[in-house]
Amino acid sequence: MDHNMSRKEFNREEEEDEEDDNRGREAWERTYADERSWESLQEDESGLLRPIDNKTLHHAQYRRRLRTATAARIQKGLIRYLYIVIDLSRAAGESDYKPSRMVVVARQVEAFIREFFDQNPLSQIGLVTLKDGMAHCLTDLGGSPESHIKALMGKLTSSGDASLQNGLDLVQSLLNQIPTYGHREVLILYSALCTCDPGDIMETIQKCKASKIRCSVIGLSAELYICKYLCQETGGIYYVALDESHLKELVFEHAPPPPAIAEFAIANLIKMGFPQRAAEGVISICSCHKEAKVGGGYTCPRCKARICDLPTECQICGLTLVSSPHLARSYHHLFPITPFDDVSPSVSKDPRHLQKNCFGCQQSLMNPGLETCQLNASLVQNARNTFALIVTFIFTKACIIARVARAFDILNLSRDDRNWLAYLVFAARKTCAS
Repeated sequence: MDHNMSRKEFNREEEEDEEDDNRGREAWERTYADERSWESLQEDESGLLRPIDNKTLHHAQYRRRLRTATAARIQKGLIRYLYIVIDLSRAAGESDYKPSRMVVVARQVEAFIREFFDQNPLSQIGLVTLKDGMAHCLTDLGGSPESHIKALMGKLTSSGDASLQNGLDLVQSLLNQIPTYGHREVLILYSALCTCDPGDIMETIQKCKASKIRCSVIGLSAELYICKYLCQETGGIYYVALDESHLKELVFEHAPPPPAIAEFAIANLIKMGFPQRAAEGVISICSCHKEAKVGGGYTCPRCKARICDLPTECQICGLTLVSSPHLARSYHHLFPITPFDDVSPSVSKDPRHLQKNCFGCQQSLMNPGLETCQLNASLVQNARNTFALIVTFIFTKACIIARVARAFDILNLSRDDRNWLAYLVFAARKTCAS
């Protein structure tokens, strides 16, 4: 009896010691205190560390592919104007995310900006910060990821309170100036548990709704009713991040274009120019930087102004300037890769007819649970999308030149124009026949 009592007292003392240790630890330390995370890793053939249990990772990837497949052939906004509103109030200095919320958010925003422009080359991003009860426009809408990242990393200081109303008023006034064919979006990364506003924020939310601005919020602390109400009214989504990996997943969900709202989804024809590369060694004044540069750059096909990078909008005539790869990369969201099929010889009735190697990369497909080759499937799908885009582009250009020729008289065209017209018609017929 005494032995059992002493044993219980010893266990109670151990539990109290563990509780004392947990009280002295931060939240992120308690998460890993009782885990031996290094034991869940193993080294693969190439010398990289891989998790032993991949079931959770595979399930997450499979669910992501299913969501992508169900969103196929749904009208989406391919030309997006997105403002990222970052909370830099004193709440952003909390250390529950290491080293602080502000640093973690800046790191995720940097990665998101690069991913956003990779998937949406025709879109533009602007940055807005909230601190000291005010909203500051850090960068205007633009298509240069490096300029946004440089401006963000140079202003990482937290102070004061956050005002959600001031941030919404600022982005609403800025997004009202963009063309009607552009999809207006706001992504708010909010750390505070309150908002210090100078007026009625409900009225501001209704203004954003009337301006067709889609507002989404990712919280870093707890759920706020005002943020949830904002997302419900404007058609956005609201989530609260659990940890840094979950925050990254939530932020990157905004990289693909969202489905267009039915009442706002109006098909518009947009004029675009395909500028040519400027001659090397020629001095010209850059219209975007307002300075003389030698060689490089592009020439606007309408006003012959020089610009440095694509895609952009001509500062002189306002024409949207892009290249064909930019269109192809924006177009692939409408035709995502179909979900891969699991290959399992044990389930197959006749394994002898099962293909042993991928015909694209020659990797073995005989391991149970292995999926079909992602590399080859993505290459085939991208080739199909590019081919469809080329056919559309050739037909459009041929029809435009043909209409011009009928309107003016084909005999008055130059020899080069006639040859180009004949080539386009021949290429269009050839692609249709194939």
